[in-house]
Amino acid sequence: MSEPLKQADIDQEIAARAGEQGDHPARDYAPYRSTLLRHPHQPLVAIKDPEAAELAGPVFGVSDVTPFDNDLTKQHLGEPLGERITVRGRVLDRQGRPVRGQLVEVWQANASGRYLHQRDDHPAPLDPNFSGVGRCLTDDDGNYLFTTIKPGPYPWRNHLNAWRPAHIHFSLFGTSFTQRLVTQMYFPGDPLFPYDPIMQSVTDERARQRLVADYVHDLSEPEFSLGYRWDIVLDGPTATWMEEGR
Repeated sequence: MSEPLKQADIDQEIAARAGEQGDHPARDYAPYRSTLLRHPHQPLVAIKDPEAAELAGPVFGVSDVTPFDNDLTKQHLGEPLGERITVRGRVLDRQGRPVRGQLVEVWQANASGRYLHQRDDHPAPLDPNFSGVGRCLTDDDGNYLFTTIKPGPYPWRNHLNAWRPAHIHFSLFGTSFTQRLVTQMYFPGDPLFPYDPIMQSVTDERARQRLVADYVHDLSEPEFSLGYRWDIVLDGPTATWMEEGR
């Protein structure tokens, strides 16, 4: 039986692929081990009638999203434990114009670094007052807002002693399900950045930095929460990197 991969092995593989060019991270990025098993090996299948996909996909409207869905700290009878944060930003196109009425969804681990998911079984406590999911619609200026708990890092078994930096998953919809984009927002100064093959699969340093939110003290609410700002650009040369490209 082979020895388990150690962080030093992953570090060497990350260094070997640093600076690679491409429209999006490689789907067979070896340091991120499961991509070798899960990435497509066959040509993409074209959908003959793209509009037909909407007949079986999820739908949403203004009436489906309530004003309280964006506060992840008020979804249960008690308050969740952890560092309360407020995440604000705008969804923009390549020209800096606001994208209005955009459905923005988030999901994340709790303060101990554990998801409310049956396959997350590492020995960290679940919080009965935190589910880790929320959503909102952007306003006429493209603004979104979430109140939540800062997630903790968590082990993910890609290799021995593998830990993911703290992050929040974002999903964005256009006007249909086929326009969905998924990405991750990270927090500034996280010491785990160099060791994470998922983040390092984005080999352009400037693009990686666009995944990191800014701490903005003026967005912090006195005696309530720390404030972070993260703008999301959907296309163009300064686009926010998404899991399936830009």
